[in-house]
Amino acid sequence: MQHRIVVLGAGYTGAVTAGRLARRLRREDVTLTLVNAEPDFVERVRLHQLAAGQDLAPRPFAELFAGTGVELRLGRVAAVDVDRRTVQVDGAAGREELGYDSLVYALGSGWNHGGVPGVADHAHELASRPGALRLRERLAALEAGRSVVVVGGGLTGLEAATEIAESRPDLDVALVARGALGDWLSEKGRGHLWKAARRLGITVHEHTAVAAVAADRVTTADGTALPADVTVWTTGFAVHPIAGATGLELAEDGRIRVDSTMRSVSHPDVYAVGDAALALGPEGKPLRMSCASGVPMAWQAADALAARLTGVEVPTVSLRYFQQCVSLGRKDGLIQFVTADDRAKEKALTGRTAVLYKELICKGAAWGVAHPTGGLPSRRRPLARQGLRDGAPAEATA
Repeated sequence: MQHRIVVLGAGYTGAVTAGRLARRLRREDVTLTLVNAEPDFVERVRLHQLAAGQDLAPRPFAELFAGTGVELRLGRVAAVDVDRRTVQVDGAAGREELGYDSLVYALGSGWNHGGVPGVADHAHELASRPGALRLRERLAALEAGRSVVVVGGGLTGLEAATEIAESRPDLDVALVARGALGDWLSEKGRGHLWKAARRLGITVHEHTAVAAVAADRVTTADGTALPADVTVWTTGFAVHPIAGATGLELAEDGRIRVDSTMRSVSHPDVYAVGDAALALGPEGKPLRMSCASGVPMAWQAADALAARLTGVEVPTVSLRYFQQCVSLGRKDGLIQFVTADDRAKEKALTGRTAVLYKELICKGAAWGVAHPTGGLPSRRRPLARQGLRDGAPAEATA
């Protein structure tokens, strides 16, 4: 009997994990099912471009996984039962149940409205393609002189505000940040952010918390009303709620607790990667939700699961950071170099050099989905025991 591997979610991490497993294991020994709600790969790091009116090249999974043995199952995950080892999926033909021997949970995260009144009803999000497309349509309908308020001074907020301001210089764009603008960056990085904001005409409200959102305004904690024909909410991400109902051990923020190989600490037949998992990096610090964290986690999970199934030594991947890449429209950017544990160094790249650098990173991430072993040849190994049905075989000793 074949060992059944089910991967939930086909973002960067789920797609890379599935593709990498397909290149590590023999097709006659395993079935690889990838469950996703959409038939195309979504470049989440470019959703601010999509919202601003740019068209992104389609990347159908049928082409990305052609000939690999990965079976794409279109549908939305409704429930996961880790005791019965089953997944409920809602697809075009209704609900179906998938059984698994090994599960990779990569459902990622969505937007986090933080319980602020009016956000869910009136604000737009950039955590999904449907959200980006709704924002795109709303922005296209705005007349000149209308106001857009982007709430959140993190990477997503910076990229959204600058992209909108550059593509629509006729709009009044404002950015609301709870702290100082770019307060996690180096002095050079912060200075360049301010330069970009002034050049693009973005009004910045620092040290400002939002208390409520209405259809035409944002109200701050001190009672100030900021005109907002469109509000874009980018204050952070929240783990997909299904994780909380799985029975897996979770961290306080809802992420699945995993060991250094991305295996659940409570259920050894389950692996979790990307925004859904709480993995530790240098100095034991939790990795932040990002593509920069998720892709190395996917490499680690795929290689560890394949190694355990084939009875070879489990490899380890270095989980560390090198830089933070920020688009500031299509003509400007910022590359902030960081320490292994994500603290800013003084060194930073700006301007056109940063634009080219980030574009290379983005294209490399998308290329890595289709080439999950980096273009290098990979040996497909047989399972250690034919008919293996246990997702957590004994560790190999050599």
